[in-house]
This record gives sequence, structure tokens and C-alpha cells, in this order.
Amino acid sequence: MPLLEHLDELRSRLFRSALAVFALFGACWAFSDTILAFLLAPIRDHLFEGGDIVFINLAEPFLIYVKASFVAALFLGSPYLLYQAWAFIAPGLYRHERRMVVPFLVFGTLFFVGGGAFGYYVGIPVSARWLLQLGSPYKAQITLRSAFQFETIILLGLGLVFELPMVIFFLSRLGLVTPRFLMRHLRIAVLAIFIAAAVITPTGDVMTMCVFAGPMLLLYLLGVLVSWMFGKPREGERDAA
Repeated sequence: MPLLEHLDELRSRLFRSALAVFALFGACWAFSDTILAFLLAPIRDHLFEGGDIVFINLAEPFLIYVKASFVAALFLGSPYLLYQAWAFIAPGLYRHERRMVVPFLVFGTLFFVGGGAFGYYVGIPVSARWLLQLGSPYKAQITLRSAFQFETIILLGLGLVFELPMVIFFLSRLGLVTPRFLMRHLRIAVLAIFIAAAVITPTGDVMTMCVFAGPMLLLYLLGVLVSWMFGKPREGERDAA
């Protein structure tokens, strides 16, 4: 396929993805207050007596409701978004590889939603508890914007990070990485994982970074297993075998 046709196909897939997210956004908007209350619950649960989440700009609640609906639409629409990604790269795959569309959608969705769930039930409570205890001598008045931004960085960041095994799967199928290559560069991967954990972690303390880096390291090792099971060796490694 010529380059212009590739770009046109990419534009078409992005447009369909945007329409799907917009449609889900409209549905989520009807429940935006419930969604936002659910998202902020891990922070509210650790607020000390007298503390509260407040807003200081008149339009702030409206904008946060919009963003909360958008985040919910991304998670709800993740199977369709992944399908559009698959449909874009499928022409470059062999026929037997195209049959893996269902496992790709199922596991891709599970990893993305699982990353968000880990952030919601583990990452956010641990980070919020540590930060709020640090400021316990004072009265907490957290702005709605800062609380929501704090959570979305963790939720979406971990959702994307948890897709690491799927990324390694594709790189392995393309022959760009092998289990031997991944294990040989394990030290570099560990360094990159801790850097990514430092970026995602709002608190910046070592304990919270480890809470994020631990699952990421396990996901990398899971990716090594995936590469060993489904990847194809490089030419040099195939000849050596």
C-alpha cells in the first residue's frame, strides 16, 4: 500500500475511534456526577476530619465533569479502540496471525482495564494516604482540579503501562525482539521501569514508586514469556540454533 493510502487508512481509523469515544462520552455524561464521585472516592476516604475537596473557579466543576466522562469513555471504548489499531496493522500480518484478533482484543482490554483497576484500588489509595498523612497537622482543602488530575495521571498511566506484554507480543511477532534480547537488556529495562514509575507517581517517594514499579517489572517478565511462546527468532539466532 502506498504511503498516502496508509495515511488515509490511519485517518479513517482515527476518525472512527474519535466517533466511538464521542458517542460513549455522550452516554457517560448522563452519569458524570456518579462517575466523578466514584473516581474521587479513594481520595475522599483518606481525608481527615474537616478536610474536603473544593473548587475555586466557577467553571471548574463543569470542566471536571467533562473530563471524567471522557476518561470513562476511554475505558469503556478500549475494546473498539484496540480493534481499530488491529485493523490498521492487520494488512501487514500473515493470514494465520490475523486470526489472533480475538485474543488481542480480550487480553488488550483486560490489561488496560486491569492497569486502571490497579491504579484505582492500590496506586491512588497508597499515594493519597501518604500525602494526606504528611499534611495531617493542617486542614486539607484540595481543589477539584488537582484531585482529578492526580487520579487521571495514575489511572491512564497505569492503563497504558499494563499494555507492555501486548507491545512485546507484536515486537516479537515482527522479529524485532526475542526472549534472549529482552533478558540481556533486563538491567536497562529495570532502569526504564523505575523512570516511568517516577513519572507516573505523583508523590515521588520511594515506597510509592516501588508500588508502581513492581507490577511493571512483572509485566516485563510476562512479556518475556509471551515472546518465548509466540515470537520468532532473529535470523542470527535461528542460524545459531
